[in-house]
Amino acid sequence: MEIRLTLPLSEEAALSLRSGDRVLLTGIVYTARDEAHERLMKLEDWPFEPQDAAIYYTGPCPAPPGAVIGPVGPTTSARMDAYTPAVLAKGVRCLIGKGQRSDSVKAALIEHHAVYLAATGGAGALLSKRVKAARVLAFPELGAEAVYELLVEDLPCTVINDCHGGDLYQEGQREYAKP
Repeated sequence: MEIRLTLPLSEEAALSLRSGDRVLLTGIVYTARDEAHERLMKLEDWPFEPQDAAIYYTGPCPAPPGAVIGPVGPTTSARMDAYTPAVLAKGVRCLIGKGQRSDSVKAALIEHHAVYLAATGGAGALLSKRVKAARVLAFPELGAEAVYELLVEDLPCTVINDCHGGDLYQEGQREYAKP
């Protein structure tokens, strides 16, 4: 079963999610990778409202003719771990990427009632079909790593870390290790 969620993600919606849930996101997501995170943390006013926002760790490729955007696959989330607790303290409620997160990020997800979702790596071309509109919001000089605003419809993700301490990666390893 897939859970349909509308962004921005409310605290109530985040609290209802559990690791392993499959979700379809519709609404606005913001892209930000390493350099964008570093720059955002130096700003008093962000180029978007962080409260209940979703940040997708991706660097969109240029749009081919007739497309809204090029491939938008997830990048490795651990590269943003140093910034993530402060990002969540600003009110961001949902993070999307791939790979495991640090213990400090998992603790911050619990503290701020936020969730970490995985998008399927290697499926950037397919994921781009879920993007209905795209525009650069900040740091255009960063090219693909600029902050974009993406309007997505039914973007498929899986809850990896919920705000109750659930961790799908650890749960999967325990399940696999059972005799």
